[in-house]
Amino acid sequence: MIVIENLKKTFGEKTAVDIESLTIRQGEMVGLVGNNGAGKTTLFRLLLDLLKADEGKVTLEVTDPKTQQKEQVNPAENEHWKDCTGAYIDEGFLIDFLTPEEYFEFIGKVNNMTTEEISQRLQDFTQLMGGEILDQKKYIRNLSAGNKQKVGIIAALFNHPQLVILDEPFNFLDPSSQIVLKKTLTDYCQQTGATVLISSHNLQHTVDISSRIILMEHGKLIKDLPNENGSAENELEAYFNV
Repeated sequence: MIVIENLKKTFGEKTAVDIESLTIRQGEMVGLVGNNGAGKTTLFRLLLDLLKADEGKVTLEVTDPKTQQKEQVNPAENEHWKDCTGAYIDEGFLIDFLTPEEYFEFIGKVNNMTTEEISQRLQDFTQLMGGEILDQKKYIRNLSAGNKQKVGIIAALFNHPQLVILDEPFNFLDPSSQIVLKKTLTDYCQQTGATVLISSHNLQHTVDISSRIILMEHGKLIKDLPNENGSAENELEAYFNV
């Protein structure tokens, strides 16, 4: 569970995020939408403690990997959340002088996975990789933008995190890969009970997979829409004048 209270972040005179209250429940697949500059990426960076808030706080409910007990933590003050969180925001999350194989091995070893467990986990992403990631004898920096995106998303999901945060995950992917990714994320959320947050400019993909959609503009929450059976689609299209 994520609880946001009076969260504010400004850059000079521009207010990037100004959220009075927001609660995201465990197991929700939440789509975050809004025009450029809405504050979506800044919000994600605040959640991940990559940016420091000017005011307010974020509280995460996580399971301590040592005691297996649930606890509420502030990401800025407690690092237990890192063991159960997976995220991909941009290429800066990658180690691009490694091959994909080396990078996945690194992610696995950091999470105390054996070589066999790493190999088995990679098999779960065979369809998403599409035969274009492994055994290509390329460094990550030499992959296409779409394949870099896939590497980042797979790494974010690798250790079965309780919380997944993906910024524009459909960017750079071809139509077939977008469809596979939607199924991958939906299945992951259903099978693990994880909380999944995605931001996307693609309304259709967001509507297809989200149980709830949050609309942001100028750092503020404009709408918080349930999305049972795609019920938010008409209201979103009306807002954006699609």
